[in-house]
Amino acid sequence: MSTRHTLFGFHAVGVRLKTAAGSVTEVQFDVTRRDQRMRQLLERAQAAGVRVVESDDARLTQLAGTPRHQGVVARVTPLPQTHSLDDLLDAVQGPPLLLALDGVTDPHNLGACLRVADGAGVHAVIAPKDHAVGLNATVAKVASGAAETVPYLMVTNLARSLNELKERDIRIVGTSDDAPITLYEANLRGPLALVLGAEGKGMRQLTRKTCDVLVRIPMLGAVESLNVSVAAGVCLYEVQRQRQAGDDGD
Repeated sequence: MSTRHTLFGFHAVGVRLKTAAGSVTEVQFDVTRRDQRMRQLLERAQAAGVRVVESDDARLTQLAGTPRHQGVVARVTPLPQTHSLDDLLDAVQGPPLLLALDGVTDPHNLGACLRVADGAGVHAVIAPKDHAVGLNATVAKVASGAAETVPYLMVTNLARSLNELKERDIRIVGTSDDAPITLYEANLRGPLALVLGAEGKGMRQLTRKTCDVLVRIPMLGAVESLNVSVAAGVCLYEVQRQRQAGDDGD
């Protein structure tokens, strides 16, 4: 069972069964777990006609590549990428909100970013093919189901894709520790793509030059920067606060 074609953990497996049960070919579970949460997941799998296989912790750890599988691992077929970025944007009602990640290669960070993006109503997450991690079982586990609900589009050239967004009148707002204004001083209403770089390195120079405006998150303590998923959460929810409050910004 290839880790690229597995999901593990209750959230990841449960959401796939709910949204695309036909892509789940098998669910293996720890036979020693007989709690209500496990029973409900197995009932959902069986109702969808998915093969259910008794297993044990050692086998599940081997299949998942980690002991943090929560007693359930699913064999799945990859979901087809049915929409291009243009198709996705054409279908958006209201101002688009996108999250672009430049250089985020840690699957735990990507999974957490997808979870935040789902909660904040992001229409898609964009990342460069050569400087990012793809969707895998660890990403799906950390994302707690968001990897199934938020489109994750890997593009050949991030700067070019951001410029194409600008042609659609989508403003590109980048985050940088040395930005001239804070997140809270910027106007974040309207069509917007928020760009975050990897923790420490930040955005690449070409990506930075593409941004219409740069903002910084005020850091009031001794720590110089936030984890990228935490920063994404702070920024995206400020976007939603401004949109709902009707702030004019600068």
